[in-house]
Amino acid sequence: MINQQMTQLGENSSVIRELFEYGKKRKAEIGEDKVYDFSIGNPNVPCPQEITDIMLRLISETEAAALHGYTSAVGDNGTRQAIAAYMNEKYDIGVDFTDIYMTVGAAASLTISLRAITNPGEEVIVFTPYFPEYKVFIENAGAVCVEVPARAGDFQIDFEKLENAFSEKTAAIIVNSPNNPTGAMLTAETLDELAAFLKAKEVQYGKEIYLISDEPYRELVYDGVQLALPVKHYDNTIICYSYSKSLSLPGERIGYIMVSPKMAGRKKVFATICGAGRSLGFVCAPALMQLVVGQAQGLTSDISAYAENRAIIYNALTEYGFEAVKPDGAFYLFVKSPSGDGGEMSERAKQQELLLVPSDSFGMEGYVRISYCVSKKQIEDSLPAFRALAESYGL
Repeated sequence: MINQQMTQLGENSSVIRELFEYGKKRKAEIGEDKVYDFSIGNPNVPCPQEITDIMLRLISETEAAALHGYTSAVGDNGTRQAIAAYMNEKYDIGVDFTDIYMTVGAAASLTISLRAITNPGEEVIVFTPYFPEYKVFIENAGAVCVEVPARAGDFQIDFEKLENAFSEKTAAIIVNSPNNPTGAMLTAETLDELAAFLKAKEVQYGKEIYLISDEPYRELVYDGVQLALPVKHYDNTIICYSYSKSLSLPGERIGYIMVSPKMAGRKKVFATICGAGRSLGFVCAPALMQLVVGQAQGLTSDISAYAENRAIIYNALTEYGFEAVKPDGAFYLFVKSPSGDGGEMSERAKQQELLLVPSDSFGMEGYVRISYCVSKKQIEDSLPAFRALAESYGL
């Protein structure tokens, strides 16, 4: 008999993907420029020209065996060394290249890490709102997803609620800063408090408790806000990273796992990550893209375009009467539904050809997510539709 859980996942795609496919259908029906699709976090800013130059140079100068053959299962050593050198120079974390495992994007990083550090029946805490695939990845590892609401208003960790949710079965916590879907960032003070909390829980339960830091938006930070890196605050941290957003390479699916150099028993944890990657078939990430990112450390796409989009859409929507969280990073705007129902707002927005993701998908009710990683023109053209949506609520 086929796996019924997998059937359910296959037959019921995420709301984000459903809206994306709905948008493609509407564009075919009424025209590309008449549908304002803010559903998916697909970067519209081109990758840096240097990336194209690196790819062309590699293709013309590198032997085919190195370009298209297998790397070591954990990844190309030169690329891992380049990543370690960059992280040490920028963040001074003292990581060694042997602590890095190359992956097919952040989804693979998360899936491997969860399989490595959890056992069936153990629990993984996520803070709502959160990227919905976390629950899929957690449950696929045989663990249980425990949702803890973030603090209202600023979306920092609510430690009273975290205390109530924590148990002897808790194996790990996932944090995502800058956050999808809010754009909020965890402060250094919050991470200090979290580290103290987790250290106390390790003593209480006599075991390691891991912090998984999902960091695909690490470079997308605005207004000079300082990024607080979880690995600098808590030793038992695993970084899951992807170049999809920073370099506008989502379709290339390249990223890595990094184990904190200060982690207790880090060599055994890394070996377990290797074993999890092997069991899942996630070995030898694409060789060409490994070589590309190995030579692209420190590069980012033109983030100023996202900053400009953020200013336009945030200022306009708040002027129209909507309440929204001003994001410090990423490229999402989290807007409160005037009716208190994100699903209702998403459906109502369709009447204006606006595609907005209801926050129910992220484990929290009452909001919609707007992905502003689109063209400036789309945002400007959509503003009359947003004004009409506001007027439909009497704002």
